Amino acid sequence: MTTFGIIGGGAWGTALAATLAGNGPVTLWAREADVVAAINSARENPQFLPGVPLPAGITATADLADIVASDIVLVVVPAQHLRATLALAALPATTPIILCAKGIEAGSHKLMLEVARDLVPNPIAVLSGPSFAHEVAAGKPCAITLASENKALGERLIAAMARPTFRLYQSDDVLGAEIGGAVKNVLAIACGVVEGAGLGLNARAALIARGFAEMTRFGVARGARAETLAGLSGLGDLVLTCSSENSRNFRLGVGLGQGRPLADLLAGPAVAEGAATAPVLVEAARAAQVDMPICAAVAALLAGAPVKETISALLARPLKAE
Repeated sequence: MTTFGIIGGGAWGTALAATLAGNGPVTLWAREADVVAAINSARENPQFLPGVPLPAGITATADLADIVASDIVLVVVPAQHLRATLALAALPATTPIILCAKGIEAGSHKLMLEVARDLVPNPIAVLSGPSFAHEVAAGKPCAITLASENKALGERLIAAMARPTFRLYQSDDVLGAEIGGAVKNVLAIACGVVEGAGLGLNARAALIARGFAEMTRFGVARGARAETLAGLSGLGDLVLTCSSENSRNFRLGVGLGQGRPLADLLAGPAVAEGAATAPVLVEAARAAQVDMPICAAVAALLAGAPVKETISALLARPLKAE
């Protein structure tokens, strides 16, 4: 029987724990003592995943040392905390690590795989795709990408993790899986702005299509394959997060479109990864000489640019062929 360690007790980490507990014992590390206590006593994570009963196969802990003996470890902390967390975890070098954060590291412009390789020699895979945590935890159908450059590793991880309603599709394009997951968070903020500003469904559809073009340009420039970005971890995740207020990034954009203060929108325990990713993505795109006007507009809004003027500037761009 496979044992799983999950580092990160937020909504997604908790949902993965609830799913994988059907395949083997799960040890879930959370930073918050009250989260650990609630999971172990009430079988619920009321702070991050309220109302979802958790199976008895999950043991929560606040001690990273309790994760070390796990057969497979999933790291589900925010992207900007991955480096510090991996440095503290001190996992055995042979333990497979699955990276579940979606973002680009500030300063280095590195993707999560590149950050992990700076720190550990472990076998590494990436989990990315359209997956709202509360639906996964409730056992609703989900299809997601498990990307690994090592085919045998990917097959072994999928065999250990797959569930009847949790389908994993293998890919060897780790860059594509990571870039799709990172860029879609920024585009979800843009779609939320469209919703919050009352610009209509036509505008949202156009933004998703043109945003996907930006994602593809950037991904290919960084070495990803276009077909990966057209799959679950790119287009699939983009459609999901750009279409529902269940997405934290979409909700953030709605608030910006309504003119609410950014500080208020970012308050609370849940993290909207796109807020940290947007300025880093724009810097990385500029370095790669890739045009990403929608993502640049999101970064400008997060830096305080007025909504109406930013939208007008996007619409005033020169007309061109698609």
